[in-house]
Amino acid sequence: MFSRSKKSSNKNKRNSQIDTLIGSGTELRGDVHFKDGLHIDGVVKGNVIAKGEHSMLTMSEGGRIEGEVRVHNLVLNGSVEGDVYASEHIELAPAARVNGNVYYNLIEMAMGAEVNGNLVHQKDKPVETKKPEPAATLVTGRVSGGVVDSSNS
Repeated sequence: MFSRSKKSSNKNKRNSQIDTLIGSGTELRGDVHFKDGLHIDGVVKGNVIAKGEHSMLTMSEGGRIEGEVRVHNLVLNGSVEGDVYASEHIELAPAARVNGNVYYNLIEMAMGAEVNGNLVHQKDKPVETKKPEPAATLVTGRVSGGVVDSSNS
């Protein structure tokens, strides 16, 4: 009974339609506001901000963001120079590099992913426009893999 609702919400999150593509030869300067799905293969020099309840940002190994990221769902395999806010789910793939704080509700980290900053668990909080207080935990270097469970927070 309860597993159906979780499966359907995960299915919606995972199968989000990609409406916008920033190609590998593209460099954007300025903030990007999007709704639904965005995939980045190129470079964004500015903030990336999602509008909409089930927004999804995916980034390939060649993708790079120099600015703040505020989304609901994120699959990251590129690099981010700035803070990352994922109100629902974030997946850090093996080539993911974050130089900044990561604010998350649910996080998955593959072996080889790097976070040079704080990991801050924020249960059921929407994507906010102002910065929260700094966290106490500093994580640097390579992540050994697995899923980070912050249920004791």
